[in-house]
Amino acid sequence: MIPICLITGFLGTGKTTLLKRIVEENRDRKWIYLVNEFSALDVDGAIVSKEKPDVISIPGGSIFCKCLVTEFIGQMTRIHERHADAEGVIIEASGMADPRVIADMLKETGLGEYFELANIVSIVEPRSFLRLIHTLPNIIHQVEAADWVLLNKCDLFGEEQLTETEQAVRNIKAEATLVRCVKGAADFPILGNNSPHTELHGEYAECRDPRYSSFSVQLPQPISPALVQSLIKENDDAVFRVKGYFESLEGPIYFDYSKAGFSITSAVPEEKQGLAWIIRGGAEEDLNADKVL
Repeated sequence: MIPICLITGFLGTGKTTLLKRIVEENRDRKWIYLVNEFSALDVDGAIVSKEKPDVISIPGGSIFCKCLVTEFIGQMTRIHERHADAEGVIIEASGMADPRVIADMLKETGLGEYFELANIVSIVEPRSFLRLIHTLPNIIHQVEAADWVLLNKCDLFGEEQLTETEQAVRNIKAEATLVRCVKGAADFPILGNNSPHTELHGEYAECRDPRYSSFSVQLPQPISPALVQSLIKENDDAVFRVKGYFESLEGPIYFDYSKAGFSITSAVPEEKQGLAWIIRGGAEEDLNADKVL
């Protein structure tokens, strides 16, 4: 049996940073990495593939929705057929994912004969978790499914917010192991856990969740990051995530926004330039990003 570690967490909580750390610290392991991107523009997969070129990417939605589950099952089948010596599979799920269906999916498709769900890790950070927990149920479902909950970005918040977040997590799943960390630096058994996950049950998500919408914007001409920031701030209630590469007036940059805040760093020129947006369903016309930028 090939063990699976499933990494979940809302947009911008630090899943890709954690996955990069796992890759860096386990280069000698025969692990397969699969990255699921909600946007059609594959940003996270490209980032992780710099560390490990043979990363499998599935962009364009959640692997637990009806539209992508067939591709996900196909990729897992190919892993079994082509990598019989694999010691584990590490999956980064989309930030919108409801992971509770995975146990039933492995059983129903027969993949459970070759793979076992060893560990589910959910990453949370105080700002998005406390702000969205009452409006986006998948954030709750990600914690409900978790064996380990990593409270990330602890260096950015005060003790009161950290304690409030911990209490909110324990109210959802008291038995999950909760660990504070910075940049995903936490020790946990990546492919080792004693939970059989028999209590996990869920349904495949619809292909179009009316609560979310995603699109990408190409930026062929250099622009100021401040223009993108201004557009996001003007539509704060509607924008969940913006990330990608583009040419600024000072050179190529990697731009990343989530409810946790902004991150803008210099970057080498990227082939896949553009910004992936994930917003509230129905907000496309109000945002009008492709025309403003």
